[in-house]
Amino acid sequence: MKTLIDKAEVLLEALPYIQKFRNAVMVIKFGGSAMENPDLVRKTMRDIVLLECIGIRPVVVHGGGKAISAALKKREIPVNFIFGLRHTCGETIQVVDDVLHNQINRELVELARNAGGQAIGISGKSVLSAEKMFATNPENGERVDVGFVGDIVAVDGSRILEALNAGQIPVITPLGTGIDGQIYNINADIAACKVAEAIHARKLVFLSDVPGIMRDPGDESTVIPTICTTEINALIQDKVISGGMLPKIQSCLRALQAGTNKVHLIDGRVVHSLLLEIFTDSGIGTEIVKPDSI
Repeated sequence: MKTLIDKAEVLLEALPYIQKFRNAVMVIKFGGSAMENPDLVRKTMRDIVLLECIGIRPVVVHGGGKAISAALKKREIPVNFIFGLRHTCGETIQVVDDVLHNQINRELVELARNAGGQAIGISGKSVLSAEKMFATNPENGERVDVGFVGDIVAVDGSRILEALNAGQIPVITPLGTGIDGQIYNINADIAACKVAEAIHARKLVFLSDVPGIMRDPGDESTVIPTICTTEINALIQDKVISGGMLPKIQSCLRALQAGTNKVHLIDGRVVHSLLLEIFTDSGIGTEIVKPDSI
């Protein structure tokens, strides 16, 4: 009986959050090591279906770096990163396109449907307008050509909102199309931020392979639960936010300025981490909030 009562208490703890976020649009970026465990991927997509069933409107933007690297290795195409960006030649962009659409996106949509959700795959090529971007050499500031890597210049949010209004869960690939029709590889973190910005998402959640923003990168016990946007610059100066986390946080700030209320960075390797962060009083990971949200 106590076990049953405990389960009821969990539901009651979640109730105010369910009420608060009913009809809210939530963009979820799914990537990193969280996508390497098939059972964890299945459970995460089931959690996302649960969100939709209780009235939240989730949008998934996924990565696929490990799967892409594996596919390139299998085809004996060199894998090369330049200042954190994957060098994307003509052969590589074809592999990226194939893996993201025909492997990862298809699997995520199928898993959501198997859990009873009405998921739909949306190609980033149809909703993300992009232009060629360059890497920056941190030593001299010079631009470095990294091939068909793109920066998002516009998002067609109407297609995404159309799917949401039809009761579907959009699952979006991080690829963009240039004005000349060229396909570009897009950083999935940036894509998620731009999508959240375009459709004025209530929440933006990153499910990745880090537990949040840590004061000491080597100590997971130093995760900072809540960060106000006014604290970001100091954290950057203190090198608490650095490296690959820096462009992600900068994009998050733009999404917050555009109307997103909160950004959450949580460890997708933890089972049900998405539900724990959103529906419990304590939560996990790091949330970034605006001053008026504190």
